[in-house]
Amino acid sequence: MIQIRKPGLVDYTATLAAMKEFTDCRSADTPDELWLLEHAPVFTLGLAAKRSDLLAPGKIPVVQVDRGGQVTYHGPGQLVAYTLIDLKRAGLNARSLVSALENAVINTVAEYGIKAHSLRKAPGVYVGTAKLASIGLRIRRGCSYHGLALNVDLDLTPFTRINPCGFAGMQMTQLTSLGGPGDLDQVADDLGNRLQQLCN
Repeated sequence: MIQIRKPGLVDYTATLAAMKEFTDCRSADTPDELWLLEHAPVFTLGLAAKRSDLLAPGKIPVVQVDRGGQVTYHGPGQLVAYTLIDLKRAGLNARSLVSALENAVINTVAEYGIKAHSLRKAPGVYVGTAKLASIGLRIRRGCSYHGLALNVDLDLTPFTRINPCGFAGMQMTQLTSLGGPGDLDQVADDLGNRLQQLCN
Protein backbone atom coordinates (compact mmCIF):
# COMPACT_ATOMS: atom_id res chain seq x y z
CA MET A 1 0.00 0.00 0.00
CA ILE A 2 1.34 3.40 -0.94
CA GLN A 3 1.89 5.77 1.98
CA ILE A 4 0.36 9.22 1.57
CA ARG A 5 2.00 12.30 3.07
CA LYS A 6 0.48 15.79 3.07
CA PRO A 7 3.12 18.29 4.21
CA GLY A 8 1.16 21.36 3.11
CA LEU A 9 2.86 24.39 1.53
CA VAL A 10 6.56 23.52 1.27
CA ASP A 11 9.75 24.88 -0.27
CA TYR A 12 10.51 23.46 -3.72
CA THR A 13 14.27 22.98 -3.44
CA ALA A 14 14.02 21.30 -0.03
CA THR A 15 11.34 18.96 -1.34
CA LEU A 16 13.42 18.11 -4.40
CA ALA A 17 16.36 17.23 -2.15
CA ALA A 18 14.08 15.09 0.01
CA MET A 19 12.77 13.18 -3.03
CA LYS A 20 16.30 12.48 -4.22
CA GLU A 21 17.38 11.31 -0.78
CA PHE A 22 14.34 9.06 -0.43
CA THR A 23 15.01 7.50 -3.84
CA ASP A 24 18.74 7.02 -3.22
CA CYS A 25 18.26 5.48 0.22
CA ARG A 26 15.25 3.25 -0.40
CA SER A 27 15.58 -0.53 -0.51
CA ALA A 28 13.54 -3.25 -2.20
CA ASP A 29 11.32 -3.33 0.90
CA THR A 30 10.74 0.42 1.22
CA PRO A 31 7.03 1.25 0.86
CA ASP A 32 6.12 3.54 -2.02
CA GLU A 33 5.04 7.05 -1.08
CA LEU A 34 2.74 9.72 -2.52
CA TRP A 35 3.39 13.30 -1.45
CA LEU A 36 0.45 15.69 -1.93
CA LEU A 37 1.44 19.32 -1.41
CA GLU A 38 1.70 22.90 -2.62
CA HIS A 39 4.75 25.01 -3.45
CA ALA A 40 5.52 28.68 -3.08
CA PRO A 41 5.84 30.36 -6.52
CA VAL A 42 8.66 28.83 -8.58
CA PHE A 43 9.51 28.16 -12.22
CA THR A 44 11.18 24.80 -12.85
CA LEU A 45 13.19 23.83 -15.91
CA GLY A 46 13.19 20.14 -16.85
CA LEU A 47 15.94 18.34 -18.74
CA ALA A 48 14.47 19.28 -22.14
CA ALA A 49 13.86 22.93 -21.23
CA LYS A 50 15.14 25.82 -23.30
CA ARG A 51 16.02 29.07 -21.55
CA SER A 52 14.26 30.89 -24.38
CA ASP A 53 10.95 29.49 -23.08
CA LEU A 54 11.50 31.43 -19.85
CA LEU A 55 10.10 34.74 -21.11
CA ALA A 56 9.92 37.06 -18.10
CA PRO A 57 10.50 35.29 -14.77
CA GLY A 58 10.81 38.54 -12.81
CA LYS A 59 11.26 37.89 -9.10
CA ILE A 60 9.90 34.32 -9.17
CA PRO A 61 12.77 31.87 -8.52
CA VAL A 62 13.93 29.61 -11.35
CA VAL A 63 15.19 26.11 -10.52
CA GLN A 64 16.90 23.70 -12.92
CA VAL A 65 15.70 20.17 -12.14
CA ASP A 66 16.33 16.59 -13.21
CA ARG A 67 12.80 15.64 -14.30
CA GLY A 68 11.75 15.09 -17.87
CA GLY A 69 9.88 17.81 -19.71
CA GLN A 70 10.42 21.51 -20.10
CA VAL A 71 9.46 24.66 -18.18
CA THR A 72 6.48 24.94 -15.84
CA TYR A 73 5.20 26.95 -12.90
CA HIS A 74 4.22 25.89 -9.39
CA GLY A 75 2.37 28.08 -6.92
CA PRO A 76 -0.18 28.09 -4.08
CA GLY A 77 -3.54 26.70 -5.16
CA GLN A 78 -1.94 24.07 -7.38
CA LEU A 79 -1.99 20.46 -6.15
CA VAL A 80 1.37 18.75 -6.68
CA ALA A 81 1.49 14.96 -6.43
CA TYR A 82 4.95 13.40 -6.18
CA THR A 83 4.93 9.68 -6.93
CA LEU A 84 7.85 7.83 -5.30
CA ILE A 85 7.26 4.37 -6.71
CA ASP A 86 9.33 1.22 -7.27
CA LEU A 87 8.26 0.71 -10.88
CA LYS A 88 9.28 -2.94 -11.22
CA ARG A 89 7.45 -3.90 -8.05
CA ALA A 90 4.37 -1.99 -9.25
CA GLY A 91 4.53 -3.57 -12.71
CA LEU A 92 4.99 -0.20 -14.40
CA ASN A 93 7.41 1.47 -16.79
CA ALA A 94 7.85 5.17 -17.47
CA ARG A 95 5.23 5.31 -20.24
CA SER A 96 2.62 3.33 -18.33
CA LEU A 97 3.19 5.48 -15.24
CA VAL A 98 2.58 8.65 -17.27
CA SER A 99 -0.63 7.14 -18.65
CA ALA A 100 -1.72 6.07 -15.17
CA LEU A 101 -1.15 9.58 -13.81
CA GLU A 102 -3.09 11.12 -16.69
CA ASN A 103 -5.96 8.68 -16.21
CA ALA A 104 -6.04 9.32 -12.46
CA VAL A 105 -6.54 13.05 -13.11
CA ILE A 106 -9.05 12.46 -15.92
CA ASN A 107 -11.14 10.12 -13.75
CA THR A 108 -10.93 12.43 -10.74
CA VAL A 109 -12.13 15.53 -12.57
CA ALA A 110 -14.86 13.49 -14.30
CA GLU A 111 -16.42 13.22 -10.82
CA TYR A 112 -16.69 17.02 -10.91
CA GLY A 113 -18.45 16.96 -14.29
CA ILE A 114 -15.33 17.97 -16.22
CA LYS A 115 -14.47 16.09 -19.42
CA ALA A 116 -10.69 15.96 -19.82
CA HIS A 117 -8.30 14.06 -22.07
CA SER A 118 -4.63 13.32 -22.67
CA LEU A 119 -2.46 13.88 -25.75
CA ARG A 120 0.17 11.34 -26.78
CA LYS A 121 2.47 14.01 -28.24
CA ALA A 122 2.32 16.26 -25.16
CA PRO A 123 1.98 14.50 -21.78
CA GLY A 124 -0.51 16.04 -19.38
CA VAL A 125 -4.25 16.50 -19.04
CA TYR A 126 -6.29 18.92 -21.15
CA VAL A 127 -9.80 20.31 -21.33
CA GLY A 128 -10.31 21.27 -24.93
CA THR A 129 -6.99 22.83 -25.91
CA ALA A 130 -6.25 24.23 -22.44
CA LYS A 131 -3.89 22.41 -20.10
CA LEU A 132 -5.21 21.45 -16.67
CA ALA A 133 -2.38 19.25 -15.36
CA SER A 134 1.31 18.84 -16.19
CA ILE A 135 3.45 15.72 -15.76
CA GLY A 136 7.21 15.35 -15.41
CA LEU A 137 9.07 12.33 -14.05
CA ARG A 138 12.53 11.12 -13.21
CA ILE A 139 13.39 7.41 -13.07
CA ARG A 140 16.46 6.45 -11.06
CA ARG A 141 17.49 3.02 -9.76
CA GLY A 142 14.21 1.72 -11.19
CA CYS A 143 12.17 4.11 -9.05
CA SER A 144 10.22 7.23 -9.93
CA TYR A 145 10.08 10.65 -8.36
CA HIS A 146 8.62 14.03 -9.34
CA GLY A 147 5.07 13.53 -10.65
CA LEU A 148 2.16 15.77 -11.63
CA ALA A 149 0.77 19.25 -10.97
CA LEU A 150 -2.99 19.84 -11.12
CA ASN A 151 -4.25 23.42 -11.29
CA VAL A 152 -7.03 23.78 -8.72
CA ASP A 153 -7.48 27.44 -7.72
CA LEU A 154 -4.43 29.61 -8.34
CA ASP A 155 -3.22 32.75 -10.06
CA LEU A 156 -2.53 31.57 -13.61
CA THR A 157 -0.76 34.81 -14.60
CA PRO A 158 2.79 33.44 -14.12
CA PHE A 159 2.13 30.91 -16.90
CA THR A 160 2.02 33.86 -19.32
CA ARG A 161 5.64 34.58 -18.38
CA ILE A 162 6.81 31.26 -19.84
CA ASN A 163 6.06 29.02 -22.79
CA PRO A 164 4.41 26.27 -20.72
CA CYS A 165 6.01 22.91 -21.49
CA GLY A 166 7.76 24.58 -24.43
CA PHE A 167 4.56 25.57 -26.26
CA ALA A 168 4.26 29.28 -27.06
CA GLY A 169 0.85 30.66 -26.21
CA MET A 170 -0.43 27.51 -24.54
CA GLN A 171 -3.58 28.29 -22.57
CA MET A 172 -3.71 26.99 -19.01
CA THR A 173 -6.87 26.32 -17.05
CA GLN A 174 -7.88 25.24 -13.54
CA LEU A 175 -10.67 23.40 -11.78
CA THR A 176 -12.43 26.51 -10.45
CA SER A 177 -12.60 28.00 -13.95
CA LEU A 178 -14.29 24.80 -15.13
CA GLY A 179 -16.88 24.62 -12.38
CA GLY A 180 -14.87 22.23 -10.21
CA PRO A 181 -13.99 22.52 -6.52
CA GLY A 182 -11.46 24.99 -5.19
CA ASP A 183 -10.85 23.08 -1.96
CA LEU A 184 -7.33 21.71 -2.30
CA ASP A 185 -7.81 19.23 0.53
CA GLN A 186 -10.87 17.74 -1.16
CA VAL A 187 -9.09 17.43 -4.50
CA ALA A 188 -6.02 15.93 -2.77
CA ASP A 189 -8.22 13.29 -1.13
CA ASP A 190 -10.03 12.48 -4.38
CA LEU A 191 -6.87 12.31 -6.50
CA GLY A 192 -4.97 10.52 -3.74
CA ASN A 193 -7.57 7.74 -3.69
CA ARG A 194 -7.06 7.25 -7.42
CA LEU A 195 -3.29 7.32 -7.20
CA GLN A 196 -3.23 4.83 -4.34
CA GLN A 197 -4.43 2.23 -6.79
CA LEU A 198 -1.17 2.52 -8.74
CA CYS A 199 0.62 0.30 -6.26
CA ASN A 200 -2.12 -2.11 -5.16
